[in-house]
Amino acid sequence: MNRIKEVLEEKGIKQKWLAEKLGKSYNIVNGYVQNRQQPRLETLDKISKILDVDIKDLIVSNKD
Repeated sequence: MNRIKEVLEEKGIKQKWLAEKLGKSYNIVNGYVQNRQQPRLETLDKISKILDVDIKDLIVSNKD
């Protein structure tokens, strides 16, 4: 699970803009945002840099 959707909403950024910055299709990014698919670690790192957040802010921990 990831928090890309929450971070985009917090920053007021659209999925289309993120898709353009990543060089990926809107459908791929939408899959990440809706947690239907998970980005590779390299892609998650790029997203964190584009959104100017720590990579840890994009990941939901499974630990309680």
